[in-house]
Amino acid sequence: MAPALRAAYRTCGELTRAASTTFYLSSLFLPVHKRRAIWAVYAFCRTADDLVDRTAPALERLAAVDALERSLSAAVCGDAADPLFVAYADASQRFGIPLGPALELLRGARMDISVARYATYAALCEYCYLVASTVGLLVAPVLGYAAPVALEYGIVLGRAMQLTNILRDVGEDASLGRIYLPGEDLERFGCVERRLFDGVVDDRFRALMRFQIARVRELYERAHPGVALLDPGSRYTVGLAHRLYGAILDSIEANDYDVFTRRAFVPLERKIRAAMVLALPRPRRFVAQR
Repeated sequence: MAPALRAAYRTCGELTRAASTTFYLSSLFLPVHKRRAIWAVYAFCRTADDLVDRTAPALERLAAVDALERSLSAAVCGDAADPLFVAYADASQRFGIPLGPALELLRGARMDISVARYATYAALCEYCYLVASTVGLLVAPVLGYAAPVALEYGIVLGRAMQLTNILRDVGEDASLGRIYLPGEDLERFGCVERRLFDGVVDDRFRALMRFQIARVRELYERAHPGVALLDPGSRYTVGLAHRLYGAILDSIEANDYDVFTRRAFVPLERKIRAAMVLALPRPRRFVAQR
C-alpha cells in the first residue's frame, strides 16, 4: 500500500476513534484491510453529520452537504485529493461499496437541517433508515454476508442504533431546537414540547422513555439473527457493536431517564468486559445418550 493511502486510512481511523469509542473498539476485531475500509466509511458518515450540526445558517450547511456529495461522486470516479476521499475511494473499489446508500445518507443529512419534528414513529423510522441503516448497507460488502436477507437485518440494526442515539441525546437535541421523539408518542404520554425544552423528568416522561426503550430493544432482538449471516471474521465485531449500543439503553435507565443533565454512556471497563464475555466459547448443550 502506498504511503499516501496508508496515511489517508490512518486519518480516517483517528477520526473514528475520536468520534466514537464504541464503533472504534468494535472495529479493532476485524482484519486490518476490513478495519481500514470501515474507518473510511465511518469518516465519511461522520463528516456529513458534523456539517449538519454546525451553527452556520441552514443554507450554508445545505451547500456544504452538496459540496460533500460532489466530492463523493468525484472520488468514486477516481478523482480524490482529500485524505478522507482517498481512503473512501480505495475502500469502495476494493469491496464494491455501493454509491446509492451514501447518497441516501446525505439526503438524511439534509433532513436534519430542514426537519426538526417527526409526527409519527413511521416517519422517524424512515429518517433512521436514511442516516443509519444506510451505514449498514455501506459496510455490508466490507463485512461480507452469506445471503441478501442479511441486509434486511442490517437495516433493522441501523434503526435500533439510531433510535438509541436519539434517546440518549434528547436533551442535547432539544437545546438545538430538535425533537426527534414522535409527536404521536408525546401526545400519548402527555409530554408537551415545552417540558422537553425545560428538561423536566417526571413520571410522564419516564413512562414515555420506558416505552421508547422497550421498542428499541425489540428492534435489537429482531436484528440479532443477522449476525450469524455475516462472514465468520465479521460476526464478532457486529455482535459486539450490537451489545454495546444496546447497553446505552441500560445506562439511560440507570440514570433514572435523565437525558438532560446526565449523558448515558457505557464505561470502558464494561466495554472490555462485554468484549471478553462475547469472546468466550459458548458451552455445548449436553444431550443424553439413550
